[in-house]
Amino acid sequence: MYETSAALATARWPLAAPAETDWLRELAAEDGITGFMPPALPDAAWVLHAMYEHELGPFDMSYVEYRRAFLNRNSTSPEIIPGLDPADVFTDSSDTLGRPAGEHPGPRYRRLRWAELARRTGDPVAAEGHLPCHTSFPSLRAGVSGGWPVGITSPSEGSLVRADWNRLVEILTEHSPQGPDTRCLAYCTPLGQRAEDFDNLHVRAGRLADAKALYDHPEEECWTPTNLWSHDRSWVLCTDYDLWATKVAGPAPLVEALLDDPEIEAVRLPWAA
Repeated sequence: MYETSAALATARWPLAAPAETDWLRELAAEDGITGFMPPALPDAAWVLHAMYEHELGPFDMSYVEYRRAFLNRNSTSPEIIPGLDPADVFTDSSDTLGRPAGEHPGPRYRRLRWAELARRTGDPVAAEGHLPCHTSFPSLRAGVSGGWPVGITSPSEGSLVRADWNRLVEILTEHSPQGPDTRCLAYCTPLGQRAEDFDNLHVRAGRLADAKALYDHPEEECWTPTNLWSHDRSWVLCTDYDLWATKVAGPAPLVEALLDDPEIEAVRLPWAA
């Protein structure tokens, strides 16, 4: 599947002129190194990046502590957490950046909604004046040292999971006048690229019908595009390299569809509209 998708992305998303981002630079009034963050156009919603919970978790131990304890134990030591496969912990780390957290972690995990975790911890989904990122859910970290607790995979920074990216593309298609034939442009941050490519903005042109394949583009390190926008500029999304959420700015019907969708989880953040 990956090879097919990668080949499709390479063929259907050729490079475009870096100047295509000039309007975004003016719109966002920033250099776009981590992403061009748009204002509401005229509305906006934030798609929260997915997290998952192990059927045995969470525990009062961080991933860092669990790895340290596992590596330091001798061969006759009992399980550190009975029933928890160490492979789960080593495969699905906390604070994961990009594609490594793009797939569902496995059959023993279920999706954990931000709203559910907020009710459990008493933390807001997003503290007023702040954006969803590694500082979210501070009380969850309070009982552990060294990061996110074992048993919950934290949302990935700078990328949606594949399932949410695919669903987002479908919703954008439903709310674009040309549907799957909507012409789009995609920008990927130079962060994570080779040093010699840092000054070369990667902008690609294609159609919404082929946007799902962008997840596997072999020449990009941003997994889901940092920015994706329709050629007519009626909507634009931004997945900032440092955030746990993707902003989608566009017409009100599109935003309402995101907020009402049962698959993805989206919220309005009035202070970041």
